[in-house]
Amino acid sequence: MPYPDLIIFDCDGVLVDSEVLSAEVLIGLLAEVGVNVDFAYVRRHFLGRSFPTVAKQIRTGLGADLPDGFEARYRAVLLDRFASELRPTPGVEQVLSRLAIPFCVATSSSPPRVTRSLEVTGLAPYFGPRVFTASQVAHGKPSPDLFLFAAAQMGAAPTRTLVIEDSAPGVAAAQAAGMQVAIYTGGAHLGGEAFDTGAPVRSFSEWARFDALTDSFAQDEPAQ
Repeated sequence: MPYPDLIIFDCDGVLVDSEVLSAEVLIGLLAEVGVNVDFAYVRRHFLGRSFPTVAKQIRTGLGADLPDGFEARYRAVLLDRFASELRPTPGVEQVLSRLAIPFCVATSSSPPRVTRSLEVTGLAPYFGPRVFTASQVAHGKPSPDLFLFAAAQMGAAPTRTLVIEDSAPGVAAAQAAGMQVAIYTGGAHLGGEAFDTGAPVRSFSEWARFDALTDSFAQDEPAQ
């Protein structure tokens, strides 16, 4: 039997090269309300997390409460940037166009954001309704809830699922779900460099290497 049975793609930083744009918008809008952070802080504390989790980190880690309407303004400004600047990660469309293994998206992004991201980049037709967000589960990444939900909706066992991620919370969520995971480092925010996950995790920086990656996981197929 081919392995894996399902591939779950994160969206931001994996399918679409959005993380630098997102960081620039957030850093700029936070500065306007007196909260100053840099890209390193955003990458360390916000990457891969939902906006409510980001807002909680700003409150507890920086001692600042965001004003009413901040989230809505952030999303509106970001979607405007996406409309003109967002691109798919280089080579991902070629992978999706010939991928024979069932696949889906599971993301911390809001439903409007992921919908817009996939539409703007032309990737929406590859996924159709197979898009799942943290809004559908009780706990977002690094909890396993979202990945377990996605696998259940797709009819796949967690142990036969491969997750492609670009953030530490996403990797932790996949591992907690009992899934295999690989880190895509080709987004502009990572620049080909993997991050510390506390344990060895396969990584790749170019989608041209994706077939070799899935072959390597097939060699480690769990015993039936």
